[in-house]
Amino acid sequence: PTHHPLLGELSLVPPFMASLPSSALLASPGSSMAARIPSTSSNCFNALPVSTFPVTYSGCRIYYYQWRSSYAVRRRNALRASVGADAALKDAAEDDAWAGVARYKPETYDELVSDASKALVRALEDQHKRLEIEFPPLPSTISGYKGTSDEFIDANFQLALALAQNLHEAKDLTCHIVFPDMPESRRALRIFRSALELVNCVTLGSLDDIPGGAGKGFLRRLRSAFDFDFGEVDEDKLQSHGIPSLYIFVNCSTSELLDVEKYLETFAVDIPAVLFNLELDTLRADLGIFGFPPKDLQYRFLSQFLPVFYIRTRNYSKTIPAAPFVLDYAGALFRQYPGPWQVMLKQSDSSYVCVAENSQRFTLGQTKEELLTALGLQEEDGSALAFLRRGYKNSTWWEDDFEIEKSSTWRS
Repeated sequence: PTHHPLLGELSLVPPFMASLPSSALLASPGSSMAARIPSTSSNCFNALPVSTFPVTYSGCRIYYYQWRSSYAVRRRNALRASVGADAALKDAAEDDAWAGVARYKPETYDELVSDASKALVRALEDQHKRLEIEFPPLPSTISGYKGTSDEFIDANFQLALALAQNLHEAKDLTCHIVFPDMPESRRALRIFRSALELVNCVTLGSLDDIPGGAGKGFLRRLRSAFDFDFGEVDEDKLQSHGIPSLYIFVNCSTSELLDVEKYLETFAVDIPAVLFNLELDTLRADLGIFGFPPKDLQYRFLSQFLPVFYIRTRNYSKTIPAAPFVLDYAGALFRQYPGPWQVMLKQSDSSYVCVAENSQRFTLGQTKEELLTALGLQEEDGSALAFLRRGYKNSTWWEDDFEIEKSSTWRS
């Protein structure tokens, strides 16, 4: 059906058309595509539709059309004629990487890790050394409140191990996975002994390796003192033979971020490092609180890390003055290097489709606003309802203080 319970008949271009990226076009079934192309879309360059897929929301089927500029098509055809199909396919893959994804639906965690590995390899080829990878380590049915800490710790290590294996197969890289302390690294070595025996490209370490005990606070020294682990442990895996190609930090908390900085200053000044699934946006919220590192850690250190593969999912609800009165919707902030930052709307088949994109990172408030705009549920700017829903401020301090941060890499 083309009738939306809130928007009415979708016989005209909805007002939120202008907010959609150039790679997506919205239309209702049975309508003329010629009437659907806005006159202001000069960036389409006589765009040609290459694929289409339906998106269902509240009984209304919305069709997203993928477009590719005729310039890009002519360029690819010319390349195919001059240098062959293989070069043209490589060029097409390069164009698609920079354009981002119109629809994303990973079926397995192997696919997620594979996509993260490809994005990481591209960033390393571009000489980036401070990198971030973030995606849910467990299925969405297991939230941070339902799952135990050990489940998240073990899942992150297994995913980091798979990432290291992919990097070794793709670029013959060796990785050193760094835990917050020695007891955690010994525990991982004991539990995943059989998996580690099959992987020759990975060694384990901890922040306790910092010379002079710089990485050992009082609580961590106390915990190490009571680590009565008399099981057999392959100490060879706890030693890095030579200089690794990449450091991967896992399962670190806010209080341990200072130690991560010291570790990199000691061992990896010129070696690439990845903060893997640390949930940095959650950790940043603790900075500046009594007993935690100062906010300056974000400005001088965390701001240098480039998100190369990033998925942050969120669930929302919206109250409306008509049945069904409460609408639940979900989305994600997505980035796969070297593509743009994208706001993705979750569909009934658990896939995510792009509804907005930008070269700079969306704030969390902007992400929600883009989702509402794409759904046609946005209040009028300046209205009382908009103010009551958004409040006076809908961004965080680390998203606002761009003037005093050392680097804007984390936003790009």
